[in-house]
Amino acid sequence: MNEPTALPWPTGSHSRSGAVADGDLLMLTATGDTAAFSALYDRVAPWVFGLVRRILRNPAQSEEVTQEVMLDVWRTATRYDADRGSAHSWILTIAHRRAVDRVRSEQAAADRTEQVGARSADVAFDQVADTVTTRLEAEQVRRCLGSLTDLQRESIELAYYNGYTYPEVAQQLGAKLPTIKARMRDGLIRLRDCLGTTRGQRP
Repeated sequence: MNEPTALPWPTGSHSRSGAVADGDLLMLTATGDTAAFSALYDRVAPWVFGLVRRILRNPAQSEEVTQEVMLDVWRTATRYDADRGSAHSWILTIAHRRAVDRVRSEQAAADRTEQVGARSADVAFDQVADTVTTRLEAEQVRRCLGSLTDLQRESIELAYYNGYTYPEVAQQLGAKLPTIKARMRDGLIRLRDCLGTTRGQRP
């Protein structure tokens, strides 16, 4: 079946004679009779729009859905069974289904947008928080390292930042191994206490 070249909005230009029932017009529409479809459109489109408007509330969307409904009527007119109900009820059932589908589609789109926005906000916040935390902690470590003696600071930096072993640290600094171990132990204790105090002062 070819689709009509245009879907005329009700203008009153078509015959509204009660001699032809909606069911008859629908059956003629099923045969591809565009004049019958135009007459049927004039009769039922206002009812379709009213029903859709009550569900969607948005006038522009209601007009779009009304056009979709009437196009469905044109395309599926052959499925109408007069024994199962009136043409009017059959068309309004299509309208109701289309309107509900549009509501669900709009809600799903809104939910997806909200979820994407929330995920983006969470990711952005987490990245900023991680960066700030890392920078604060690095700054605190540098500050606390500055409170150590030169031997303690150099020993810890060589061992923890450069990966040297205790003997290698002792060799690098020209100190005895027991001295390096003692200084590093004392330095780590002071560093731990300093970091604990500094973090405790954070807001």
